[in-house]
Amino acid sequence: MLSRKIRCKSHGQDSSYFLGWQEYEKNPFDPIDNPSGIIQMGLAENQLSFDHMESWIARNQESHSFMQGGGRSLFRELALFQDYRGLPEFKSELAKYMSKIRQNKVTFDPNKLVLTAGATSANETLMFCLAELGGAFLIPTPYYPGFDRDLKWRTDVEIVPINCSSSNNFRITLPAVEQAYQQAQKLHLNVKGLLITNPSNPLGTSLTLGELRLLITFAIDKNIHIVSDEIYSGTVFEKPRFRSILEALDHENNSSVADQVHVVSSLSKDLGLPGFRIGMIYSNNESLISAATKMSSFGLISSQSQFLLSKILADGKFIKKYVLENRRRLKKRQEMLISGLEKTGIKCLESNAGLFCWVDMRHLLASDTFEAEMELWEKMLREYGLNVSPGSSFHCSEPGWFRVCFANMAKETLDLSVQRIRSMVDSKLENVI
Repeated sequence: MLSRKIRCKSHGQDSSYFLGWQEYEKNPFDPIDNPSGIIQMGLAENQLSFDHMESWIARNQESHSFMQGGGRSLFRELALFQDYRGLPEFKSELAKYMSKIRQNKVTFDPNKLVLTAGATSANETLMFCLAELGGAFLIPTPYYPGFDRDLKWRTDVEIVPINCSSSNNFRITLPAVEQAYQQAQKLHLNVKGLLITNPSNPLGTSLTLGELRLLITFAIDKNIHIVSDEIYSGTVFEKPRFRSILEALDHENNSSVADQVHVVSSLSKDLGLPGFRIGMIYSNNESLISAATKMSSFGLISSQSQFLLSKILADGKFIKKYVLENRRRLKKRQEMLISGLEKTGIKCLESNAGLFCWVDMRHLLASDTFEAEMELWEKMLREYGLNVSPGSSFHCSEPGWFRVCFANMAKETLDLSVQRIRSMVDSKLENVI
């Protein structure tokens, strides 16, 4: 009675990444009401600087009451039908903000921006625009588990992994990209492009200029697209600085491939506002922008959200202060997690961005297998009340890596998380002895 799409198993909801969330929701940690509950370390949410955002709202009452200078209410205007291309003032401020986050190395034209209800919608819209049944995108591993849903479920586009290795800290290499391309051909798939996450989720690393050059050269050689998901660009808190694919494109003076490079961004991670669903596509391809704008009518950002965010972004002094303070807090929190884990003998991949650490627990596995990885994940979840995300859910080619989030909780909760991990490690050592 239901459609084939409803019966399709490619949504990915049965991944351990999502299953861990479900277990957390059954028994969520609360320092007072449920201190033995599960601590959510699988949610990449930025809550560290939310107090700054709340302070701005408190100081600017007219913005969320939709008042204009002179006391005129804009409620009626915002509540009625709006053009799906978005509010011009919001797109203008968004373009300026995106440039600032990229150290003004790239200039953004508001007319080349498509607004979407979050980065999820932006990525899916690009798949609809760039590929169809039998088409595929190459993606470096490990990659965000939600891509199996966002890119594939409704579009019928396939993902072919570019398998990266811990031997070089999961950096992208030309042999790995070529191997993935050849694998796609063996599967009779039409490779339409590369999709990268820069900075990486789950690695917390930003791509080097060399890696970006490699990908641009490969795209030119194969005549394919590049989609650069840059939703973590504002979370870079340590050197090296963030380089957008657009900056690399300008650096290489590759104007011939400019209309094959597309950027996805959002305000969910930078400003910690995932509930506002502010996503966007940026491209120099006029045909794509036209089509994506039409498709965006299926997932619009409310006029009220656009109005409020345009006021926040227009406050240059506040935004500058927020970004600097947020980076400082992210770095401090990351250092806190790394230091705590190191005392238990657990190391993390060196990283400079993101809301998480890529944690090496290979030495804690009973065997070098993904089955052993899942056993360790189950133990952490059910016996020690920690929902971390196993590397296999990110399609990591090596068992024993886990993504551990640090920016969605209070300092005291992170301390408790490290204590629980220490207890688990001590228990395993005792069993060995």
